[in-house]
Amino acid sequence: MTTAKDQRAQEKRALRSAARFYAVQALFQMESSGQTVDKIRAEFENYRIGAEGEDETWVEADVSLFRTLVDKAVDQQGTIDQLTDRALVAKWPIARIDPTLRALFRAAGAELVETETPPRVIITEFVQIAQAFFPEGKESKFVNAVLDHMAREVRPEAF
Repeated sequence: MTTAKDQRAQEKRALRSAARFYAVQALFQMESSGQTVDKIRAEFENYRIGAEGEDETWVEADVSLFRTLVDKAVDQQGTIDQLTDRALVAKWPIARIDPTLRALFRAAGAELVETETPPRVIITEFVQIAQAFFPEGKESKFVNAVLDHMAREVRPEAF
């Protein structure tokens, strides 16, 4: 039997998962369009997160987590990219990987650096996002390996 407390915890997890997914999309859109973080954040908050349209409904999300991930990924992009580079194979810098994966690593890196969320939760969540973007590829295993390396560097005490 699911209690009301369990249901609220499950709803909170779903909102946080959606925030991560939207953050990856927003960071990708910023890079591909050249738009500012303020413009992209406003677009997502006003027209995507929880919005209803004629053809589709966008799921609700934890807007606070969305903002944190997007803002911190932008503010600390250099640091996060260096962290990611150290986790990647030599001669394969972050600039050479798929832009969707770059956005994913930046959002995950922001969460690793800026929040108290357990690293294993972050890794699991972003591996699932990779599976959503690349359902038939090996990218999810790649994401798992890179994020595991990043997490062990940033929060070794969690392992």
